[in-house]
Parts: sequence; C-alpha cells; structure tokens
Amino acid sequence: MATIGIIMGSKSDYPVMKEATEILDDFGISYETEIVSAHRTPEKMMDYSKNAHKRDIKVIIAGAGGAAHLPGMVASNSPLPVIGVPIKSRNSIDGWDSILSILQMPGGVPVATVALNGAKNGAILAAEILGVSDSEIQKKIIEYKLELEKKVNTSKLK
Repeated sequence: MATIGIIMGSKSDYPVMKEATEILDDFGISYETEIVSAHRTPEKMMDYSKNAHKRDIKVIIAGAGGAAHLPGMVASNSPLPVIGVPIKSRNSIDGWDSILSILQMPGGVPVATVALNGAKNGAILAAEILGVSDSEIQKKIIEYKLELEKKVNTSKLK
C-alpha cells in the first residue's frame, strides 16, 4: 500500500515529478503516481483529495504548471499535508505563475511549496514528515544528509 501520493496535472509534468519517485525509491518509501487535473478532471481531484487519507496515504506531493491550482485545491479538501511542486510548463511565464499560484495560499489552507521543478525536494520533505514518527525513515534521511556533506567536503576546485 502506498504511503505518499504523487499527483500531477498532466502527463507532461512527469519528467519533473519522476525525480520524486527516484528519491522515494532510494528511501524505500512506497508511493503511487496519478494524473489528477484540477481543471480537466475536477471530480477525480475532489475524490482523490477527500479520500487519500482513507487509503493510508500520509503526504501528498502535487506538481502543477501554469495556473497551478492542483496543490491548493487538494489541500482545501484533504486533512493531509500537501507539498506543492511548481512546474515550468510550455505555456508558463518563466514558472512564476506556478510558483505564485502555489505559494500564495489563503490563511487556513497551507501548502508547503518547494522550488520551481523541485520534485526532488518535495520527496525529501515528504520523507522528513514521515520520519517524525518512523525512526527507520528518519535514519535514512540522516544518512542521506551525511552523504550530501561528504560530497561537498570532497569536492575540489580546479
């Protein structure tokens, strides 16, 4: 059974969101991926957001480009933490439209927002959220961060 839901507005978002799946695979965390469009499949989006927690999903990572309503709409209907990944789509205004649509949520409807095309950080944040109550996941996060430190400490400038 999946622990994290990774959703995106369209198939064209998958190359960005794939980075989240790679990180979760590395951490051994189960996930599901779905295309759930706030504009083209609103009933599916409502069903997903209202019922994901009933299927033991613990965190939702929602990637969206353009107007990027998906993360906020899901957050408005779900009791789960939602991490928004703004995606620079082909019709995007340098990604700012996506960033601001996800970042500027009204009070009472929080969406954690990562960098433009930052699905990798979305997955790491989701793992950290799970790690609060799962010591095995937290241990993997600690190891991951130690590896990041080693990479920096062994980097040489020419």
